[in-house]
Amino acid sequence: MSLADFLQLALRSLVAHRLRSFLTLLGIGVGIAAVILLTSIGEGLHQFVLKEFTQFGTNIIQVTPGRQGARGGPPGLPSTTRELTLDDAAAIARLPLVTGMTPIVHGNSEVSAAGRVRRTSIYGVGADMDRLFSMRVGIGRFLPPDDPAGARAFVVLGAKLKRELFGNANALGERLRIGGERYRVIGVMAEKGQFLGVDLDDTAYIPTARALALYNREGLMEIDVTYAETTPAAAVAEAIRALLAARHGQDDVTLTTQEDMLARLSNILDILTAAVGALGGISLAVGGVGIVTIMTIAVSERTNEIGLLVALGARRATILGLFLGEAVALAAIGGALGLLAGAGLAQLVGLLVPALPVSTPWHFVVVAEVLAIAIGLLAGVLPARKAARLDPVEALRAE
Repeated sequence: MSLADFLQLALRSLVAHRLRSFLTLLGIGVGIAAVILLTSIGEGLHQFVLKEFTQFGTNIIQVTPGRQGARGGPPGLPSTTRELTLDDAAAIARLPLVTGMTPIVHGNSEVSAAGRVRRTSIYGVGADMDRLFSMRVGIGRFLPPDDPAGARAFVVLGAKLKRELFGNANALGERLRIGGERYRVIGVMAEKGQFLGVDLDDTAYIPTARALALYNREGLMEIDVTYAETTPAAAVAEAIRALLAARHGQDDVTLTTQEDMLARLSNILDILTAAVGALGGISLAVGGVGIVTIMTIAVSERTNEIGLLVALGARRATILGLFLGEAVALAAIGGALGLLAGAGLAQLVGLLVPALPVSTPWHFVVVAEVLAIAIGLLAGVLPARKAARLDPVEALRAE
């Protein structure tokens, strides 16, 4: 049988039963559309979260007090973990691989100025904080590199906090109170927006030593360190760990590199994307069952035709390929329609809900179409084998 005859026979049945064929491929189409729509939302969230994290740079190491993980020993014993101090931070800053460092303490306090009072986030940071986290000062300057033991009472305001307290007036040089202590405004940060729901513009930055006194803390909450992008993060982390172990007499800190954080985050988001894709895959499985049902019915209806083809010399492999071809064609056409519908719905969702990030992963589009064809092929195997094994004499006798 020529290829043209083969294709004509394979498509003739689909065209002859248009409604049945349409309903069958609709099952696959809905499944593919669901896969594309859900993975588009998952990929959009993936990219959004990664973008949020990388806006502060990718060469940052976070040092926090205490070790993560099980350490063993009887419960109830007091921890021997030492607090991170400003001296620890200064020692880290002197390491040759380190290009910047900021010790961090934060809390929440009332800020009052110009007759207005607002409760907001207060961050005690070092003079390098704006450079470390790629933040920009809009007006004035950031905190100066004062002696940590005698840091002056300067404050830099977030853009939103400045508007709330001073409106459109110039805030530089003005005085305000934070927790009862007077500070002088020396700068206003440029707009930064939100980070995972936290408004970075509704914040005040003061020297770390003053934040320690304000919140009556003995130690730092964390130390953030940057290093040259060409330097391996592991080498910098190892140098920091060795330094602090020597100062504390034990390894009692946790170091988290930006690479580790992004890798863990990426893995979680990949699993999320795969999970939502799997939910759409359930619809594909239902579509596959529909193809099996329709093809089995088609074999029963076309028994005479099969018998005639075999009697005229058609090989059983040809009969097998004929029905497999019909099943694959149904799945492929349904998959293509599903791709168009899914991509269109994803774009529509992006337009109607701008706050929901949507991004269609085109490699998933290819995978989804290949998956649809594979499902069609698998679904067509049983009916095609049944057709190929029919006895031609019995088939010709059948009505």
